[in-house]
Order: sequence, then C-alpha cells, then structure tokens
Amino acid sequence: MPQLAFANSFWESYDVLEKPVKAGVRKAMAKFQQLSIAELHADKGLHLESVNNARDARMRTIRINDFWRGVVLAPDDGTDTFLLLNVVPHDEAYGWAAKRLYTINSATRALEVRNVVAIEQLTPALEQAAATASSLLFAGHSDKVLRQLGIDDQVLRAVRTIIDKPQLEAFSSLFPEDQFEVLQYLAEGFTPDDVYRDIVAERRPADTDADDRTVDSLAMAIANTTSRITLVSSADELSEILDKPFAAWRVFLHPSQRRVAYRASYNGPAQVTGGPGTGKTVVALHRVKHLLTRSPDSRVLLTTYTTALAGTLREHLALLLDGDAERLARVEVTTVNAFAVRTVRNLVGRVPSLIGDADERQIWRRVRRQLDLPWTEQFLAQEHRHVILAQRVDDLAAYQKASRRGRGSALGPRQREQVWQAMEMFRAELGAAGASTHLRLCSEAARLLGEADLSTHGFAHVVVDEAQDLHPAQWRVLRAAVPKGPNDLFITGDPHQRIYDSRVSLGALGIATAGRSARLRINYRSTEEILAWSTGLLGSSPTEDLSGDGSDSLAGYRSLLHGTRPHVAEHPTEQAEVAALVERVREWIKQGVRPSEIAVCTRFNLLLDRVHEALAELGVPAVRVKEQPGADVDGVRLATMHAMKGLEFRCVAVLGVTAKAVPFAKEITPAEVDRIQHDSDLLRERCVLFVACTRAREALHLSWSGPGSPFLPTLSPSRVR
Repeated sequence: MPQLAFANSFWESYDVLEKPVKAGVRKAMAKFQQLSIAELHADKGLHLESVNNARDARMRTIRINDFWRGVVLAPDDGTDTFLLLNVVPHDEAYGWAAKRLYTINSATRALEVRNVVAIEQLTPALEQAAATASSLLFAGHSDKVLRQLGIDDQVLRAVRTIIDKPQLEAFSSLFPEDQFEVLQYLAEGFTPDDVYRDIVAERRPADTDADDRTVDSLAMAIANTTSRITLVSSADELSEILDKPFAAWRVFLHPSQRRVAYRASYNGPAQVTGGPGTGKTVVALHRVKHLLTRSPDSRVLLTTYTTALAGTLREHLALLLDGDAERLARVEVTTVNAFAVRTVRNLVGRVPSLIGDADERQIWRRVRRQLDLPWTEQFLAQEHRHVILAQRVDDLAAYQKASRRGRGSALGPRQREQVWQAMEMFRAELGAAGASTHLRLCSEAARLLGEADLSTHGFAHVVVDEAQDLHPAQWRVLRAAVPKGPNDLFITGDPHQRIYDSRVSLGALGIATAGRSARLRINYRSTEEILAWSTGLLGSSPTEDLSGDGSDSLAGYRSLLHGTRPHVAEHPTEQAEVAALVERVREWIKQGVRPSEIAVCTRFNLLLDRVHEALAELGVPAVRVKEQPGADVDGVRLATMHAMKGLEFRCVAVLGVTAKAVPFAKEITPAEVDRIQHDSDLLRERCVLFVACTRAREALHLSWSGPGSPFLPTLSPSRVR
C-alpha cells in the first residue's frame, strides 16, 4: 500500500481551503491509503496523471474535485512513499508543478525544493549586473567551501551574482530551503565552520558517510526531512492530522530560529527580541523542550503575563511534547503574579486579598484628600509603581536618595517628605484591610524567596515569555526563583508590544544578558501588507529596549508572506459599523475560515457587547477570550484590545478605532503634570492598537465611526481598501 507524506507547503494551502474542498482532500487521501500501487495508477476517481513539460519527472496531479487538484511527488525508485505538495485550483496546478524541482541536499541529505524556472530566468540578468558591482556578498567563500555546505551548481551560479542581503532575500522563495538557510547564516557573518556545525551536522543523518549515495532515494530523503515533512503511516493518523486546527502548526520552529532555541548552553541569562510574529513564543517553547533534556529530573518554570496566555502556552507545549506526561509534569506554566501568590502561600501560609487598579486608585484618591496634596492620585500611583516598588524603597531616607529617572516632574526634599507620607498612609490602609496590590505581593514573594532554600521548589530554569510588560517587582520574583548560573533565565519579548506601564533595567536587577542576546526580524505570521500597515501605527517615537539601557528598532523587520491589504473603513454610525463587521465575518466564514479562527476586538466591552448581540441575531457563534475557550470550542473570539496580547488568528477585525478610544484620555497623563509620562502613555496607547492589528495572520479589518484615531496612517479609507 502507498505511504503518504505531507510537505509544509501542503499545510499552508490546506489551512485556507473551504470546507467542501478539505472534504475532497480527506476523501482522496483516504483512497490513497486503501489502494495498491497498481490500483492507484488505474483509479479513475483519483485520476493520477503526469505533468507535461515538468522539470521534475516525478510530478503528478490527482483529482480533488472538478475545480481543484492535488500536486504529488511520486516515487521512481521502487519505493511506495508519495509526497503531497500542494492543493491548488485546477488551472494553476500544472503550472505550479511544472516549475518546481525536488532534489536531495548533498550535505544534509534532506529533500528540498526550488523554483528552477525562476532561477534560470533571473540568473543571466543578475550575472550582467554583478560584473560591474563593486563587491559581491559571498566573494569571501570559495566554491569548494560552499559545495561542502550543500550548495549545488545551479544555486552556486546564482549565488555568485548576489550583491547584498536584500538581493539574497529576493531568492528566499526560489532557492532550496537548506541551501538558503546556509546562505543566510554566511551573510550574517557566521563562519563556514559555524554553519556546518549548526545546520549541516544537526540535520545530517548520524550514520551517513560523506560519499555515500545509497541513501539518495525519495523515501530516505523524506525520512531525513522531519522539520518540513510529516510522514503518515495509518488511516487513523491521517484522520487525526487532517483534523488538527491551524494552531497545531504554530509550534513548528523555523530553521533560522533553531540556533537560538537549541543552543547547548548559555552562560547566564539569555534574551530574544523581535517584532510580532517572529516566533519568540515558539522559540521559548522549544527552549523548554531543550532544557528538559539536560537532565531527567530538571524542572522548568515557564511564565507569561496573563492567565489566557498561560493557558495557550500549556496547550502548545503539550502539542510540542506530544503529550508526554512525564516531561509535562516537570514544567509549571503560570503567570508571574500567580507564581508569587503560590510562593507567599507556601512560605507564609496565607495571602492577603488582592485589589485591582480601580480599587488602588480609590485609595490614592482618599490619601490625596486627607493629606491635601497638590498632586493627582494618578501621579501618586505612578510614583509608587515606578520609584517605590521599582527600586524597593523601604523608608524616607532611601526615598530621598532614590533616582526618579523617567519621571517628568522634579521633587525637592520637602516635597519628597510629603509624597512619602502618602506612601506610608497607602501602605497602612492596605494593611488594615488585609489587602495588597499584585506588585506589592510580588515584592514580598521575592523577599521570601531570597531567604528560602530554593531546593524547596526545585526549578533549574526559568523561561519568560512576553517579558516586555513585566515590572521590576515581578522580575525580582523570577530572579529569586532560580539560582544564578548557566541557563538560569531565558527571556523573550518585544518592546514595541509593551501595553502596560513598566520600566525596567535588567542589569540593575542582576539579569545581565550582554553577549547572550538575539534578535528575530522575519515575521512568520502576518502578511507583509498587514505588517507594513500596522507598523505605521507606531509613529516615530523611540522605543526603550527590554534592558532599559537603550532603544529598540524594527529596522529590517519584514514578512515573507503576501496577501491582501488591510480593509480600513469609516462609517457614519456605530450601528452601521457593527453591521459591516457582521457582514465581513460572514464573508470570512463563507470562504472556509472557521469561526474560532476569527477574532473581533474593541477597546471597551460596551461595543464588544453590541458585536456579540449582532452576531447572535444572525446565528454566528461567538465566545469571549476571557472565558479561555479551548481550541475545540467553536465561535468567533471576542476580546478587548488588551486581551489580544500574545494571541493570533487567521482573520482579525478591530472596531471602534476612534479619537476618543485610541488614545483613551483617562490613560494619558496630562503634559502639564509630567511631560515624560505623557509621551510614554501615548506610545503605550499606540502599542495597544499595534498589538491588536498584528494578531491577524491573513486578513485585517479595521473600522470606526465619527472622528478616527490620530494614530491611523494618513490614508483615506477608500485608498486603503
């Protein structure tokens, strides 16, 4: 019986198919597994046929239905493994198949694909341009060295025309995967020895001799390409794998990220940054997987910012570890605040009641009135957060000496005495009520851990996702949770997605990452059209990096995916805006997008409630993200912009992007009170909208009624559509 394998290019096409076409794929694949090789070629339903003028003689197409064809690579060496490559419309299938050639990499022995026609057409013109170029990107590497790294003759000819990195990126969809990866590493300054060790040796079968060509069969090459090909051995496995939602494939680690995630060891804390969709979370998950292999009993603390994100991390980690109960039991996935609560409960026996921002603001309002202070309750709350808790200030003497860098209003000694009175009164009121803020509890947890025997919880490593929004008090908890040493902390985050008001200097907290930092610049989630439009929302204000000691930039940040531009529209009324949104959701569903792959977000719950009602009236299922629905729960996901943090969907609609909502005036410190805080608040509001828009994988719909947000790019709605 034939054996089936699926290339990653198949999953990319399968995800966006409409339900009837997917059903046809399932039926065709099931028949594939039921027929013998002879029956397969004779079956009129599948209609397995060769592709005329194909560069790869093994190319075949099969019938999915009257309008769709599957493209298959058939064995020609006596084996029975067929590789499903793509599902495309009937008229496009033959052209797609004719241009592509599948070969076996001479160094890694993996199967890889190239657009052979495009390379042949481009190379002569590029050779002419290269003849007059002042320098070439790979001039420093000999043909012999490149061939040892797996570069074959056709690619080598094209490589010798490449002038710079942007030109190399233009070949990303044309060159074979492993060869392009080698060239990327060399272009970034890695030595050939480094590239051989980290790419070739990692992927090459351990028992393969350098000159052995007996393994060069399609079946063996497929077996050697586990990072890009899924081999299916039974009907049950086929059914299960085709039923998986697209979220299942988000745990795939692109080869360019492997060096970071699977580095054998870091001699201290390590940091990975990058824009939305660059795979930081996936890298963090793979780092957990790697750390679990270092010793059979090591335990890992995996933390993030919100409970919803922690739940998503658990699901994806279970997928990555194939549900291995033993390994999953050695990982605690939680938020930093929840870990602090557990720590205090375990070490003290009880936890004070925790209050939210609204209750905290009321206490500051009472304190201000009782002391008749000239500052607002907002100023006092920020001083408590950014100075007192951030620097762990315990008394007036320490406060008089404390740095107030980043605070735009100067305070003299007498004024600091007055502010300190407010701090003491605030603390006393909390104590009398048996209450605490989350950050104060984190400070207490860090103190307790500092005095405790760390072997009581046994964590050998801490992995931190969404690190950009953590406060110094939360960082102290994490620093105290694991002994200092190799591989103690692994940190991922993006300063451009900072949607909460936190300022951190990691070095001052004993978390130095110098020499152990990596930056990811390729977006694997959103299309370039969505990415470019969303990046324009950030404006030109500098963004402070994760360490707090410099600025971060999105220079060079890009996507290799392409699609339609965002649909941006202004409406005369909110009712019209909601009606247009409902129609957009119905269109997406008609196109085969599952409701659970669609998200609608607004700044406030009031508009979200109206969206929920409108969807319900038309029978479209919907569920709120805050209810933490599992992947098996059907329904459009509804969330506030803040709750979209860390999530992703095929289609995203952002509603109510008005001048009153984004930025929200109550979240902005008046410039006359604190100019620095005012600018910081505005940038944070920009980030909130940026994060919401960059959750979209394939389609983004953005709308408003009335005056639009001043953050929107200066393009008329009609032009953007």
